[in-house]
Amino acid sequence: MNHSFLSSLKHMFKLDPNRPITENQIEQLCHTETGAIIVGGTLGVTYEDSQALLKQIRMHGKIAIQEISNLQAIVPGFDYYFIPLVVNAQDPKWILNVHHEALKRYGEWVNWNQVFVEGYIILNEDSSVAKLTKSKVPTELEDVLAYARIVDQMLRLPILYVEYSGKYGNPDWLKAIQQIVEYSQIFYGGGIHSYEKAVEMSQYAHTIIVGNLIYEDFPTALKTVPVKGVSYTQIEE
Repeated sequence: MNHSFLSSLKHMFKLDPNRPITENQIEQLCHTETGAIIVGGTLGVTYEDSQALLKQIRMHGKIAIQEISNLQAIVPGFDYYFIPLVVNAQDPKWILNVHHEALKRYGEWVNWNQVFVEGYIILNEDSSVAKLTKSKVPTELEDVLAYARIVDQMLRLPILYVEYSGKYGNPDWLKAIQQIVEYSQIFYGGGIHSYEKAVEMSQYAHTIIVGNLIYEDFPTALKTVPVKGVSYTQIEE
């Protein structure tokens, strides 16, 4: 498994196949210093829409990743595939059932060198993904840290994804997670609406994900990317 690839990612844009974006905007995203473009969403994701985004990203030579939430929308040709496993989901479909179904159907064709499993902790109870997965959203830091230990120390998943989904999270909680994680790459997504917020969360997360802002304020989304040759303050190894 290519962990060096994950460690190179400081910032990524996430495109939702179910939301409108222009070819010119995709070109601008691809020509920033972002590490890769993720294609994925919670609702209404189709094969056709995902494939169309892949073709446009490919035109500009950017690394393309598909985050799989719909088995019917899996598109061949992405550089990597991220598989979410929602550890605080109360609907067992999103813990292991959907994964069992996928491997029963496609397991013999999976190139595991292209696949990374993401241990998701959903922390915004009002988000679509929380409702879809029936996630039990923690209100106490101790519960969050227990979920983080499941991802990092018990399952040793390559990615621990702290997902606030549109809402800016608690930097102190993210700092506490960073202090106990030993193995997983910490992804943070949610409410990054400025470069300053990206810098703040990058103190505690290895990788910052910007998604909703692309559709809400595109010029500002472009400004969340580290300037070429100048990185965010990084976690000391």
